[in-house]
Amino acid sequence: MLNYALRRLLDLLVVLFGVSVLVFLMIRLIPGDAVQILLGANTEVTPEQITELRGKLGLDQPLLTQYAGWLSAALRGNLGQSVWTGAPVSGEILSRLPVTLELTVLPLLLATTLAVPLGMLTAASHNSRLEQVIRFFTIAGITTPAFWLGTLFIYLAFVIAPGWPTIGYVPFRDDPAGHLSRMILPTVALALPMLAGLVRILRSSLLEVLGQDFIRTARSKGLTERSVLYRHALRNAMVPLLTVLGIQAGYLFGGAIVVEQVFAIPGFGRLVVGAINERNYALVQGAILIVTAGFVLINFVVDLLYAVVDPRVEYG
Repeated sequence: MLNYALRRLLDLLVVLFGVSVLVFLMIRLIPGDAVQILLGANTEVTPEQITELRGKLGLDQPLLTQYAGWLSAALRGNLGQSVWTGAPVSGEILSRLPVTLELTVLPLLLATTLAVPLGMLTAASHNSRLEQVIRFFTIAGITTPAFWLGTLFIYLAFVIAPGWPTIGYVPFRDDPAGHLSRMILPTVALALPMLAGLVRILRSSLLEVLGQDFIRTARSKGLTERSVLYRHALRNAMVPLLTVLGIQAGYLFGGAIVVEQVFAIPGFGRLVVGAINERNYALVQGAILIVTAGFVLINFVVDLLYAVVDPRVEYG
């Protein structure tokens, strides 16, 4: 297990290095002069001021020098400064990140908590009317985007409970009740599509496991169907579920960014959208690095869980 974890950690470092190169080049390879794009239609800027701004952004240095300086600073937690406010980018990101992380973790917990019993119920009631009903709702959930659900929830809340605060954000320490009432709808909007996908994956995985020889052996020993399902089938069906869970968690972070716009939540997503509109490249670059690094870290954790759930998993 230790050898497996160390090898996965080495892979993680290599991937993070590749991510840093891509994120750095992605911004530098945008067509056009970044300084001219930044200045937009401002025709009153002199060539000297353009040269000064280019030097301030470090764009007058060779590309390799720029990358080495940027990576060295990023490893120390310095992602640069906002060209508009002059504030550290890392500070602006950290001030918004907890909101989006909450909007990612809550739907993840809700979807995972409900997916396991629903997936098992669907597999145990194979070919029954109950399974058909659950399958209908899971297909509907997969094909329904979170932002559309969020818009629908806001409309329904306005019709059914007009006094319910549906948009905006209140910190938990200031108003716990107000905070939770505003987080319910975006949490459910993000959780439902993820829940639908997890239920379908777990159902398919369980049905495949239930058809294997060791399950027939367990049944032949006189074990109850409940015992077979919980003690023997579920653990073996968890590996595909973990795979999808890791991918979904990464996409959930992206989905949260969109849902923040729908519910007017001042999270990481709104910060990134504002940075893109303002051509604040240092902030965009830092934000992309944080998102991709988070995605890679989530999948690293999932890889470790593979070995915990199924000891047969080895590094290949």
